[in-house]
Amino acid sequence: MMLPTSFIPTSHLKETASVSVTVEQRQLIHMAASILLDYPVPERYAHFPLIRDEIYSAKLPTPVLNQLARFLEAPHVATLQELEKHYVSIFDLKRRATMYLSYYLTGDTRKRGTALVRFTEAYRAGGCEVDRDELPDYLPMVLEFSATGDTQIAGELLSSHREGIELLRTTLESSSSPYAGLVSALCMTLPAIDQETKERYLRLITDGPPAEMVGVTALGPLEPFTLGETLGSR
Repeated sequence: MMLPTSFIPTSHLKETASVSVTVEQRQLIHMAASILLDYPVPERYAHFPLIRDEIYSAKLPTPVLNQLARFLEAPHVATLQELEKHYVSIFDLKRRATMYLSYYLTGDTRKRGTALVRFTEAYRAGGCEVDRDELPDYLPMVLEFSATGDTQIAGELLSSHREGIELLRTTLESSSSPYAGLVSALCMTLPAIDQETKERYLRLITDGPPAEMVGVTALGPLEPFTLGETLGSR
């Protein structure tokens, strides 16, 4: 039975424990999540069996493998039509389950444009240019960059938007979505969250992404990307 969306079980509010993985395993997990979290067009869906084979043969840590299997073995994934329908019902209709990471930090405020520029600058700092008709903060794109580009820069992008990723995971868990397994597996490959990030995550649970506040710089200045700085620092 799907849980009522008006409430979030307290068990879903607990952050996912980090799991030790090798660089190669992290790249595989992030590349798989990049493809599986993207919109399931027929060309992408056709690669699911190959991804499944790669994941099951990679000797991943059991907790990570179990989370990935939650998606790969879910009934929703059995047919493209069912998966498309479920994808739209979750990611297109739920404000707290967006794939666009900067939205959790800035909402639809004027700060959003600056935040998006910082993603583009981060990719350029890693020697890459965006070659896709998609906003640069799109989680599958960030994960592809993590798997194939500069892992240090990608790690900073993900860590600086960790509270948004945790809110996405929590929303998916509360909606009984198999996509929760993919985001949980991702979180397991990231460093443990600190107390400040946890507090921001809990505020997001309560308040949701911010709304426009004319004349108020609630988040402080968002400076251009510089390697070694926390991108989401306030």
